[in-house]
Formats: sequence, C-alpha cells, structure tokens
Amino acid sequence: MQFVKNKKIPLLPKMIQWFIRITCSADIPVNISIGKNTVLKHNGLGVVFHEKALIGNNVIIMQHVTLGGRNGRGAPIIGDHVFIGTGACVLGSVSIGKKAMIGANAVVITDVPDNAVVGGIPSRILKYLDEE
Repeated sequence: MQFVKNKKIPLLPKMIQWFIRITCSADIPVNISIGKNTVLKHNGLGVVFHEKALIGNNVIIMQHVTLGGRNGRGAPIIGDHVFIGTGACVLGSVSIGKKAMIGANAVVITDVPDNAVVGGIPSRILKYLDEE
C-alpha cells in the first residue's frame, strides 16, 4: 500500500484500510512498517496497531493483539522472530527483543530482552529460551 500512497493515490489505501476494519474488525494503518514473512493469524481479527509501530521479520501475531501508544510515549518496536499471543497488549515505547515470546493476554509496558518468554499483567520474564 505504501507504493500507492507514494504515487499520490490517497483514496485507495484509505478504502483498503476501511475494508480491513469492517471485515476483520482490525485497525492496521496504511503507513505501518511490517517486516517480511510476518503473519497475522486468523486474518488479523481484532488487531490494533499504532501507526508508528515497527514490526520485524518472521513475526507471528495472534488475534486481538494491540501494539499501541501509552499516553503519548511512543510506539512499540518488535524484533525479528517474535511470537505475540492472543489478546496481548504491547504499550508505549518498548522494544521486544529477537526470538521473544509474549504470552496470551500479557500487558507489556517495559522492554523485553532477546529470547525471553513474558506473561502476566504487567508482564514479567517467566523464562529464557535456549540459544540455538
């Protein structure tokens, strides 16, 4: 969609965004940066992304995930090979490290290191995955 926006065709990206919102109940801005091979499971049902969020490569995002701002404190940066479980909220200017896993319904408001598994409200590190 960025190609269409760069060609100064503003109506088409907006129409596509509204189509996605109506059919999937999702809010995915047209100018968000999503890496290669990133998958929105269940057709992105109920996901809400901040327009300035950065999503890395090979990320798996389950349904009803929010990547949002937090009282004007920026947007999340998601590393490569991250798994984000159903209903998780990643809020504010936080960084999620490579190969991290975020559990279902976790509320992430602090940085997550590489290879960490986090869960809870607010989230905390539950364990570290083994390096391969």
